[in-house]
Amino acid sequence: MKIAIVGAGKLGLKLISALVGGDHAITVFDTDETVLNKISQTYDVMTIEGNAKQISLLKDKNIGTFDFLIACTASDEQNIVIASFAKKLGCANVIARVTDPEHMNQIDFIKGTMNIDHIVNPDLAITMEIYKYLVEKYTLTNGIFSSGKVSMVQFHTRKYKKLVGMSMIDIPKELPGMLVVAISRNGKIIIPHGKHFVEEGDTLYVVGERNHILALHSHVYEKGKYTNLQKVMIIGGGKTGFYLAAKLAEFGIAVKVVEKSKERCYYLSTHLDDVMILHGDATDTTLLEEENIEEMDAFVTATGFDEENLLLALTAKEKGVEDVISKVSRQSYKDLIEKMGVDMALNPLDIITSIILHYIQGSKKVISSMLIQGQAEIMEIVAKNDMKLANIPLKELKLPDGVLIAAIHRGQQVIIPNGDTKILKDDKVTIFCLLSDIGEMEKLFTHKKTFL
Repeated sequence: MKIAIVGAGKLGLKLISALVGGDHAITVFDTDETVLNKISQTYDVMTIEGNAKQISLLKDKNIGTFDFLIACTASDEQNIVIASFAKKLGCANVIARVTDPEHMNQIDFIKGTMNIDHIVNPDLAITMEIYKYLVEKYTLTNGIFSSGKVSMVQFHTRKYKKLVGMSMIDIPKELPGMLVVAISRNGKIIIPHGKHFVEEGDTLYVVGERNHILALHSHVYEKGKYTNLQKVMIIGGGKTGFYLAAKLAEFGIAVKVVEKSKERCYYLSTHLDDVMILHGDATDTTLLEEENIEEMDAFVTATGFDEENLLLALTAKEKGVEDVISKVSRQSYKDLIEKMGVDMALNPLDIITSIILHYIQGSKKVISSMLIQGQAEIMEIVAKNDMKLANIPLKELKLPDGVLIAAIHRGQQVIIPNGDTKILKDDKVTIFCLLSDIGEMEKLFTHKKTFL
């Protein structure tokens, strides 16, 4: 497919990285020559220096022949205009990144009037994952996820203590016909391999044939496990803080938002109902103590600085807050997060990239998918003969650590695969993938290169 990416900021770069290994011809538009030079030296893409709002530029680059245009500059208004222009000039599908709450309040009108196919909002996407975690306290609505004959159950090790200390190699002896596809440990989702052991306090995600999973589910599921959440403190009154405060307050939770900017505090106070807005620096522990941080049921750090978010998350953990969630954009902090014991660390770029990739792939490739704690995804695809993952033993695929082939649904049979298993045409394949590795997974769906 021909894909245009307008804006080479953080989201643009993430999309380039995820899409470049697929069957796509990618063109990147940006006004910064230095940034484009770095991209062209790193990736096999075409770069165009210029403002994509100029219709002459879009026409000159034949935007009408493109399958997708993704407008992800730093400006909502610019993204809306560029996407609308591209659609008018014949681009098949246009996507715009829009984050301002004022726009989101009238999103259907904007999409209809400007003829935009899809609008994505990283701040709202991460808000929904935090909200689901805090309000429901588990990621699967009823504890089980099913697609055809393949199902997945999620449970805490306290419900199956015998598994604690077991290696991934030994678990099939205890859970025949099933596979542990992910472990949630100290705020981090782990895709386990043979070297991993189950530890006390882990939450396990187990996949298998539906009847096996239903039997396990009846043993481990904690019915009605909804949170007693009453008090939440949010650090950072940016767009994520705004969306989350509004959502939690609507649910009836007492919310405090701490924000450094006096001007932003005024905006929040005039646009949020039933939310306490505090003007101050949250790195001042005296302020947090005066606002009774130790009485909070949950503490969310959503400033624009990863280091500050993690420092404050650690402070909250030391004060005994039960649920501590951080917004963190840098992949290099993943190991640090696990050691700190943060309950949940989310990367908005990973989440929104996953959403965009699924929109681009469409239902022809991915027939169902579900985010797990905002860090990983379980999905089901239909295999085609020309996909790279088809017709070779799984051990020869050289899968990255963050990707796991969890199950294969072939006819009436459910297969829990091993290294010698081959994926065949029309198999329904259940894949578990960390969002940080979603670009690597995308390559598995691409066509095999053939040489005459």
